[in-house]
Amino acid sequence: MASKTRRAYGVDLVQLARWAGARSLGPRGLAHGDVRRYAGALSERGLSRGTVARKLAAVRSFHRHLVSRGELAANPADLVPSPRRDDYLPRVLKPAEAEELLARIPAREPLEVRDRALVELAYGAGLRAEELVRLDVADLSLDAEEVRVSGKGGRTRIVPVGEPAGLALGRYLETARPTLLGDRRDEPALLVSRSGRRLSTSDVRRRLGRWVRAAALQGGVSPHTLRHSFATHLLEGGADLRSIQELLGHATISTTQTYTRIESGRLRKAYAQAHPRA
Repeated sequence: MASKTRRAYGVDLVQLARWAGARSLGPRGLAHGDVRRYAGALSERGLSRGTVARKLAAVRSFHRHLVSRGELAANPADLVPSPRRDDYLPRVLKPAEAEELLARIPAREPLEVRDRALVELAYGAGLRAEELVRLDVADLSLDAEEVRVSGKGGRTRIVPVGEPAGLALGRYLETARPTLLGDRRDEPALLVSRSGRRLSTSDVRRRLGRWVRAAALQGGVSPHTLRHSFATHLLEGGADLRSIQELLGHATISTTQTYTRIESGRLRKAYAQAHPRA
């Protein structure tokens, strides 16, 4: 289990313990009906279906552990259904919007040169924010036009780097990164801050937000928006789902199939607007 998932489950179980304690129910004494009532209480708080489903998964996992230790005879959460997840379609930039975003980064000062390289790589290779900040200089090969990415679950993949991203990265490595590093010449990170340290995911989101505002783009645009746009534009350009799956580092094709829903939704909208019999 990933560290983020463990932390989230820990928070979920603390909430369960508080709910049970307020009703004089011990966590080991919950019955099937108690778990159902807890699920109802979560929904009444206005939490999204996905959040409720995750919290119930934590409850199931906890009681499954107690069953395996012989402390419970059965898991009271096993037959409690999870709510169907919200039908969520991610925000996707139009190609022209992506071009406008990149054009708004002037790339004159070291931080601007770095930001241009960062956004070019995020959109041009479809990387998660966590993957961007984990990159070391040694992971990038400009000669081979590719980058080695450490993704979720410890999976490593090789992703092509397009010419615009390659040019932006080359300029950054040659001019901006040495200036930002200062005396920290031994820093392995590819993307570094003003103080020469590895960027954090919050740094990535903050800097992207600055250029989104400069481009006057509407709607929430996050690093994941660039990743969704990367995949959607590949699909619109004729790439097959298996190739997109490998480029994104998805463990299963079902995750990648989200983008067929995006494309289908776009086509339905175009049909409704243009066809006289729609």
